[in-house]
Amino acid sequence: MKTHDSLFDEHEVLHDLKHFLPAQAPLKDFIHHNTLHAFQTDKFYEATQRASELFGYKVSLSLDEFRELYKSERIKKEVLDKIVVEKKGAKALKEWQNNLISKKYAPAALPRVGALRANWKKHYRIDLDSLVHPILFRVLCSYLDQGISIWNFPIKDKTFLASMRELEKNSFSSIFRSSRAKDLLLNGNCEISSLLKILVGKKELYQQYLYDQQFAHQGWSGMVSAIEDQPQTLLDRRKISLHDVIVFELLLEIDALDFHCGRNWQPLKERIIQTPIPLFAPVEKTELNEVLTLWQEAFEWSYYDQVLTGLQNKKKESVDTSRKSFQAMFCIDDRECSLRRYLEEFDPACETFGTPGFFGVEFFYQPEDGKFYTKVCPAPVTPKYLIKEIGNKHRRKKDVHFSKHSHSFYGGWLISQTLGFWSAAKLFINIFRPSMSPATASSFKHMDRFSTLTIENKHANHHENDLQIGFTIDEMAIRVENLLKSIGLIDNFAPIVYVIGHGASSVNNPHYAAYDCGACAGRAGSVNSRVISFMANHPRVRAILSDRGIVIPADTQFIGGLHDTTRDEIVYFDENALSPKNQERHNKNETIFEKALDYNAKERSRRFESIDTTLSPQKIHEKIRTRSVSLFEPRPELNHATNALCIIGRRSLSKDVFLDRRAFLNSFDYQVDPEGKYLLNILNAAAPVCGGINLEYFFSRVDNQKLGAGTKLPHNVMGLFGVANGIDGDLRPGLPSQMIEVHDPVRLLMIVEHFPELVLKTIQKNPATYEWFINEWVNLAVINPETQEISVFKNGEFVPYNPLVNHVDTVNNMTSLLETHHENLPVYSLS
Repeated sequence: MKTHDSLFDEHEVLHDLKHFLPAQAPLKDFIHHNTLHAFQTDKFYEATQRASELFGYKVSLSLDEFRELYKSERIKKEVLDKIVVEKKGAKALKEWQNNLISKKYAPAALPRVGALRANWKKHYRIDLDSLVHPILFRVLCSYLDQGISIWNFPIKDKTFLASMRELEKNSFSSIFRSSRAKDLLLNGNCEISSLLKILVGKKELYQQYLYDQQFAHQGWSGMVSAIEDQPQTLLDRRKISLHDVIVFELLLEIDALDFHCGRNWQPLKERIIQTPIPLFAPVEKTELNEVLTLWQEAFEWSYYDQVLTGLQNKKKESVDTSRKSFQAMFCIDDRECSLRRYLEEFDPACETFGTPGFFGVEFFYQPEDGKFYTKVCPAPVTPKYLIKEIGNKHRRKKDVHFSKHSHSFYGGWLISQTLGFWSAAKLFINIFRPSMSPATASSFKHMDRFSTLTIENKHANHHENDLQIGFTIDEMAIRVENLLKSIGLIDNFAPIVYVIGHGASSVNNPHYAAYDCGACAGRAGSVNSRVISFMANHPRVRAILSDRGIVIPADTQFIGGLHDTTRDEIVYFDENALSPKNQERHNKNETIFEKALDYNAKERSRRFESIDTTLSPQKIHEKIRTRSVSLFEPRPELNHATNALCIIGRRSLSKDVFLDRRAFLNSFDYQVDPEGKYLLNILNAAAPVCGGINLEYFFSRVDNQKLGAGTKLPHNVMGLFGVANGIDGDLRPGLPSQMIEVHDPVRLLMIVEHFPELVLKTIQKNPATYEWFINEWVNLAVINPETQEISVFKNGEFVPYNPLVNHVDTVNNMTSLLETHHENLPVYSLS
């Protein structure tokens, strides 16, 4: 039985502890989220300051970093002064200018977590972490292993603690070095409260001791907690719980103390002279906190101000009712921002859209010969549908030297003396001429482009494991209608509508899932693009849509595709279904896409030191492809680095405004959705998805050691589910430094094109969505589509905002700037 009393409620403590631990799932399901999700019920600055005081996290740039940004004028003086006057009053302006720019402050105090458990070192001269962690981490890694280890964990289908008990019973040697811990595991009372009584001895300190213990290795504890809550995140499932891990660690601590001190040591309560500050005691504001808050606001609004000016001052375009050459839907992903710009530049008659990359079709996917179902829709969604792949004629290639036979005594010797030499030669060649290999994580491998998918459900009883195989006609029509209305594409269809998902390729990159589509649960969006295209092409679906006011011309065809954002390549699906006339158009469009991809690669290359950005787009593109398969390249691409904006509105709002690949672009037409029905669905997804991406980058940038993963160069993959530094390190749950080096830690500014009063009613409909805005984890602005007036959401209402910058510079040709500038560029108007 778990203990429940007024001094220590075990169930409540474990529940709260799980809430504060990192929530990152195993690598294959690496989905971006708010790193400090546990604090999201509070206002952003209060919450982050509390997290810093409790757990020692850095939650902003340092004071020196802010002052350097001010000196370089990336923080504008007029913006800083305006914010100081708003927050502190005009009379205090000079005083706070001095505080911000020149006053010295003492460094922050030590965090509260860890203070109680530090008494083992202070009074017993013993470092429990160094004695316990190596054993604990190795045991956990062995138990959770998903395929790295040659030998399986000896006990399967039992809970972690039951497995350890059986291991102790049946082994010749013991994990423990003294008898008491072993006896407690096998015969004694193994409850958390009873073990804490031996170690701590005072119930009032039990909670704080457990936080100290688990946050000494928050990565491992967070991983266990995530797997306990979502066991399906492991393909080879394990029955593990945070409770069992804590019990085992407490036993290891008792064992370490018995071994080094004998049985005569006393619990901590007998040695503590001064009780540490309670972990969750109120956190008082300091002047340094206020200074950092003002700097953060000024840093963000120095950028936001020029963005809002660029959007507000944009010339109004007349509505073009002529038929477009083609239309292309992309994911809202910020990496697609520049590709859309180039397509529109090279073919002004085309039209592009942005929408979440699962394209509104939620399902599990099973590739042919695949053993498992893969979810390809947003992580919170639980699909009821299954799409199966049939007729995959391309079997996956394998490296023959990676075989279970290489682990046997004779087989290992034979392979090392034969194929081993070939493997070494291939590695040597790959240094100088990187190329695709079976080990490459390629987005194009997710699905065979020539296979068939079970998209249409033709039999009511066609189910598998409680999942309906395919969609009925009515279900298809609903999804196509929702997609088209949500992006405002309800008429004036082009002959070809491209639906382009995205994924990424890389080698030797454990965080590969973070580079794929977050809306597809960290997978490529290839299957989704084919599925929604099939639905939109279906005659019976079009008949239903016609009755609902969406008439798609008979000669319009939807075609799916996949954009590999690392290689800047696009493959198209089901091209053979195009009519002869559309095939001609497609061939012409492909040339436009190829040119846009070349220039997109050139723009991306300005961030890479190893590439000469002045070369021709074609030459740079080839170097980008080579870079994507280089075994030694820690930065195959920069993913969402520098993301700062999410624009929800018509393309005319942001077209011809240079946003430097920093914006998520979600198409939306207020005229199609005057009541905010589709806007609500967009915001329900965009706030947690785009906000989660933004905040994981934010916190990984400001504290890459505790909230990020540090440099990836010394990372070891642990059991195929996490990464650690070395063989005995803690798991690193955030982003490695190579993904965030160029990132500016600013919160996401979401900009909606609609009427402020309608947006206010919309965000208030869903408390979970409203929390992101009312607590200021995401900033929100609205541009009135009729007057172009800007309103900013503050303290539960929209207030008018007049940008301090009157205009942004106009640039005729971005090439020279892109070739000579590596840092983030300001907002420009493109003529």
